[in-house]
Amino acid sequence: MKTLAPLAALVVASTLSGPAFGQQAKGFALDSFDPAERGSDWFAAESLDLRGYVRPAAGVVVDWAHEPLVLANPDGSIRTALVSDQAIVHPGASLVLFDRLRLAFDMPLAIFQDGNSLTFAGQALSAPSSFAAGDLRLGADVRLYGVYGSPFTLAVGAQVFLPTGSESSFLSDGTVRVQPRLMAAGRVDQFDYAAKVGFEYRPETGDFGASPLGSSVVFNAAVGIRLASERLLLGPEIFGSTIVTSSAGAFEKENTPVEALFGAHYLAGPIRMGLGGGGGLTHGYGSPGYRLIASIEWAPPFHRRDRDGDAIPDDEDACPDVPGQRSSDPAKNGCPPDRDGDGVPDVDDACPDVKGVPTNNPKTNGCPPDRDADGIPDATDACPAVPGIATSDPKTNGCPPDRDKDGVADAEDACPDVPGVRTSDPKTNGCPGDRDKDGVADNDDACPDVAGVRTSDPKTNGCPPDPDRDKDGIPNAVDACPDVAGKADPDPKKNGCPLAFVQGSSIHITDQVKFRTDKAELDPAGEPVLFAVAKILMEHPEITLLRVEGHTDYTGGPGYNQKLSIDRAASVVNWLVGHGIDASRLVSQGYGMTRPLISNADENGRRLNRRVEFHIVTRDTKEETPKPAR
Repeated sequence: MKTLAPLAALVVASTLSGPAFGQQAKGFALDSFDPAERGSDWFAAESLDLRGYVRPAAGVVVDWAHEPLVLANPDGSIRTALVSDQAIVHPGASLVLFDRLRLAFDMPLAIFQDGNSLTFAGQALSAPSSFAAGDLRLGADVRLYGVYGSPFTLAVGAQVFLPTGSESSFLSDGTVRVQPRLMAAGRVDQFDYAAKVGFEYRPETGDFGASPLGSSVVFNAAVGIRLASERLLLGPEIFGSTIVTSSAGAFEKENTPVEALFGAHYLAGPIRMGLGGGGGLTHGYGSPGYRLIASIEWAPPFHRRDRDGDAIPDDEDACPDVPGQRSSDPAKNGCPPDRDGDGVPDVDDACPDVKGVPTNNPKTNGCPPDRDADGIPDATDACPAVPGIATSDPKTNGCPPDRDKDGVADAEDACPDVPGVRTSDPKTNGCPGDRDKDGVADNDDACPDVAGVRTSDPKTNGCPPDPDRDKDGIPNAVDACPDVAGKADPDPKKNGCPLAFVQGSSIHITDQVKFRTDKAELDPAGEPVLFAVAKILMEHPEITLLRVEGHTDYTGGPGYNQKLSIDRAASVVNWLVGHGIDASRLVSQGYGMTRPLISNADENGRRLNRRVEFHIVTRDTKEETPKPAR
């Protein structure tokens, strides 16, 4: 055995000088094998698979050391073995958190020990022979660089050994030990490697024999080859330590146990099994004549996060909370199918082949708007607010045959929604009388005998133009919004306009909604515009569904801009809901960079293209007189 592996020898001669052996009544943590945390591909080295968010591993490592502590004669022959055999079981577990942090523990338990008691210098030393516990080891490691399976991964960590073990059984120092460490690992083609260096603080509790004990530098290294579709790892490991805080100095024979192992590790699903053997390369304390190691552990494989379970990882899934299908378009990858591209998944789309708008009604969700519910989409309905019938004439499609019941067919009625009289003039046929011939029916004309212009104010409708129709103090000639009261502004395009007002089928804003650069976070400087929009919605309950649209410029990629526009539109909806607007009246949609207002060639164009628009999707009645929000 000596010729195969050096024995860890405690050299004692009858003429030995120095501290008496009998002065050291207690033992120390003898076992020089410190197993890797569960989940490693090696026995002693760390493979640094610190992936996952709540990823556990648990298992047992068993090592058998033969003659780790012997008493030798001056000529090197063994006089007796204080510890001839030592079998230790290491149950342990680890848990990877946050895709970088690992917490772990290991609890060594001596299930078999044997040796020969002896008396030296008047001190009786008993050989360990019973079951005993070792020092509980707690560990924490953090991955700094790289990932498991890459050419280089780096991590730092620390282990703390609590004095839970038996000193008399050579399983504990009786004091707390702390070991900070630096670890590296990697894979190149079929070859794996790993290495560690650390410093174990071990209080000097006295000498053992002629050699002092103390803190040490610890190290290990491993290299191996992967076979059998990478399930089998074969290769050697070397591990050891040297005491650096004693008078004996580093790399002295008794103070430097070093061992080599050759091991095989096989992975079958979540179960990893290992078997190895080797022995001591030096005569340091704890370095055995030979050591045999076996392990079995449960280590579930790493899976990238996939919250919706559609087999598309969250970091690639544009819809991580809704099961979908894979797509080459990053903006659609992982989202449910949407044939018409209206943002409503086919599974929820009542009109999956016709582009529409989201609604809360399963029968109309994803269909084109149809306010009057006559089955004719608003886009082609000449009377979108009044139920009608389908016709081939775009002017009457979706309208009642004679809405105003004045005897003039809608197809010929110039005023199909107001009862009137038949005339030979197509421009007035079916309209009420109009004495001043200004196109405003007498019953609506505030000035029926004086030709004027049509206005939305019953008090001025049909009267000659007012130099300041909206009474905001800004003459019509320079008022950008002459029919809606607003404030003076040096910008001719904004002069006389409120911050927001209803215009046709949209809420028009005269200033932009502002966001933090490249973020969906609202800039408080833009909140006045949002308050103006909220005020309009409160004053116009007939607006039952408003679509908030997000648009971007061409800066950045399509996928990035699509997501940014979606998030920004959603932020505006959240703000409005948070300020009293019913969520059922709002829907958000992002168009990315697909609908620019003008060219993105200069910064002004890009600024105008980065915008939020408010489009009225449905309302209960015909558009009323706009109520501006200042």
